[in-house]
Amino acid sequence: MRITINKAFLNQILFIICVVVPFFNIYELSFTVWMFAIALTLKKNYSLEFIKYFSLFFVILLLAIFVGFYYEYRLYFVIRDITYILKPITGLLLGYQLFSKHIKNPFQFIVYAGVSTAIYHLILVNYGIFIGGAKNVREIREYGGYFNDFEVYTLVILLFKNQFNLGFSRKKNSIFLIILAVSSFFYLARTNFIQFIILVIALKGIFVLNRRAIIVIGTTLILVVVGYAAIYYYNPIRNGKGVDEFLYKIKMAPAEAFSTKINRDDWKQFNDNYRSYENIRTVQQLSYNESLIFGEGIGSQVDLKQKVFLGDMQLRFISILHNGYMTVLLKSGLLGLGIYLLSIFFFFRKNNEPTEALKNIHYLFIGTGVFLIVSNWVFMGFYNLIDTKSLLIGFLFAYKNDLKKQLK
Repeated sequence: MRITINKAFLNQILFIICVVVPFFNIYELSFTVWMFAIALTLKKNYSLEFIKYFSLFFVILLLAIFVGFYYEYRLYFVIRDITYILKPITGLLLGYQLFSKHIKNPFQFIVYAGVSTAIYHLILVNYGIFIGGAKNVREIREYGGYFNDFEVYTLVILLFKNQFNLGFSRKKNSIFLIILAVSSFFYLARTNFIQFIILVIALKGIFVLNRRAIIVIGTTLILVVVGYAAIYYYNPIRNGKGVDEFLYKIKMAPAEAFSTKINRDDWKQFNDNYRSYENIRTVQQLSYNESLIFGEGIGSQVDLKQKVFLGDMQLRFISILHNGYMTVLLKSGLLGLGIYLLSIFFFFRKNNEPTEALKNIHYLFIGTGVFLIVSNWVFMGFYNLIDTKSLLIGFLFAYKNDLKKQLK
């Protein structure tokens, strides 16, 4: 008896596994699974557009390795940094390779992966609330996870089901929407709320500037400012009950990301503005060592001048920061940072797509570029160790290439 294997189905299973596995927050496991999947799905050909984009991250890696030769770092930190800086490279490659022309509906392919992570997340949240006794924002996030950009992409794609020709029944679409909306909310992540707004605006074509776009963007900015002012004057308290704790985090968001002076002896100020403190120390260290241009290479660390609890560890020296720009600056200097900025502005290239399907992918790319500007400042963008949106972007590059081949 001959058993036939559906390649598209196998790719779907592998894609779901690769999206879910970073959720366990064990980077060694994620890296191993992703590398194995890449080796299993290597392609003979890659589109020129994808190679150009992918090469930007590869150049950053090579530059960081080259600069690292001029320093003496422990081998452990060198190897660990290589795996860290490989993160967007492996994600993009894997997403691209898991696309197959035999997939009947590529966006259904993406939605099933997003719903899988959402179900798993909701199981963790319910366990945390009803069994673990989680009662506030911080405790819920400790059980369920701190963010998931992939789920928000999936939620937005479902909202624009007609644009992406999902082909789900009304009942299935509604069930998936509820699962993803509830799951996305319970990450209680400010960046995911911002991401949702950015992607919705992008898919409505509003980032393609015209009079209507300027009015909508202007109105949105005014509403954001008014909303923030209302929260600021409401003055939610630190570690408050219920929604107060989340509102306090929103209130502190600008200071947390952009403070330039922080008193290390004031634990409250230090904790509320810690991400800015990482940035300050990085710039101070690179300036003192006169290494701003080329950075300090693979294996380098930032000295925080004091031990800080990060996750379940107390560290003084850190290899990666919350800020993706500063992480690239540390490893490859202003030169690498310039290349990294090119990878973001790559999505804003003028592109007159001839079909609706290609136009929607272009809108998703524009939204991704706008979101990466924000995401890199607070959550490392593609370099976050549990990030999975690079898989989606690689997949979309392959799908876009396939659509263009069909047109020819």
